[in-house]
Amino acid sequence: MEIIEVRTKSEINSFIKFPLELYKNDSLYVPQLTADMKTHFSQENPFLKHADVKFFLALKDDNVVGRIVSIINPDHIKVQKERAGFFGFFECNNDKEISDALLNRVQNELKSQGMEIMRGPMNFSTNEECGFLIEGFDTSPMLMMPYNPPYYNDLAISFGMSKSKDLHAYIYDMQEELPEKVLRVAALAEKKRITVRPINKKNFMTDMKIFQDVYNSAWGNNWGFIPLTDEELFYSAKRLKPLIVPELTLIAEKDGEPIGFLGLIPDYNFVLKKMKGRLNPLTIIKALYYSKKITDLRLLLYGIKPEYRNRGVDALLFKEGHKNIIKGGYKRIEFSWILEDNIQVIRICEMFGARLYKRYRIYEKAIG
Repeated sequence: MEIIEVRTKSEINSFIKFPLELYKNDSLYVPQLTADMKTHFSQENPFLKHADVKFFLALKDDNVVGRIVSIINPDHIKVQKERAGFFGFFECNNDKEISDALLNRVQNELKSQGMEIMRGPMNFSTNEECGFLIEGFDTSPMLMMPYNPPYYNDLAISFGMSKSKDLHAYIYDMQEELPEKVLRVAALAEKKRITVRPINKKNFMTDMKIFQDVYNSAWGNNWGFIPLTDEELFYSAKRLKPLIVPELTLIAEKDGEPIGFLGLIPDYNFVLKKMKGRLNPLTIIKALYYSKKITDLRLLLYGIKPEYRNRGVDALLFKEGHKNIIKGGYKRIEFSWILEDNIQVIRICEMFGARLYKRYRIYEKAIG
């Protein structure tokens, strides 16, 4: 067995397609579009322009048996003031030898560049998919959420890694009426002249800049947070624009000043599962057909500026979105992901009657 660094188009194709083979008999796995992943792993992704990212494959008898990425993000070191590097996009057969070889390769890479902590998985940062699934293996992941076999956690622990942070996902079964407490709290916000409007797709980037401002302000003190740059915002917004439903993507304002943002995105994983990673005329027809049958939403974009918390802004956003959720025929909302110690947001989930149904774990190991 050998670990090689990915350098050619053929090798990056092997990197992208390995999960399709690994999960071919797993009915819950949702393959991403190969074409999208090629873009995401190219210089079109602005993250790769400022971070040191290396891709590795594990080969055994010339067959791919695992993959991993090493990540050193100067922005993380600067903002979080810790010399932490990351591993991500980990996929592996249930084989400790293969797993150890992959993780060792990243550990050596990070250590050689002065990192003192190895943490992950991160794909590529906290602004994207994070963690190994540790609870909730009985259902498919929603859009832009991780999925993996249970043994990944055993492999991480056997390598000497321990828990860094858990992330939660809550599920809410839609009701015709919101809980009375939500309506009562929303009314308090309305009395303070707080208003809510949908985004305008004609001024899409202007409203996405508003999201960036709210997000960077709201999440600034959170564990592992890295501000979203203009380039990353433009890249992410371009990917999200076809998926966004304006009446489910709302901005809260006070006297014309944006103070909160909520974006509920239809769970297009329901469509991606039918496409099996391929983009061709047949899968496009499937996508058009199945996109009309999506019944789940994921709360993907969310934030309230710190100075406007505890004023009912969150309740008002959900109140305004609720009627459009019902009108669209959606049945469930996933609130994800939420830091295990973000008590304020957890209390909001509980106020709605949402239940914890999936947990993810980020691991770390001292390597300095």
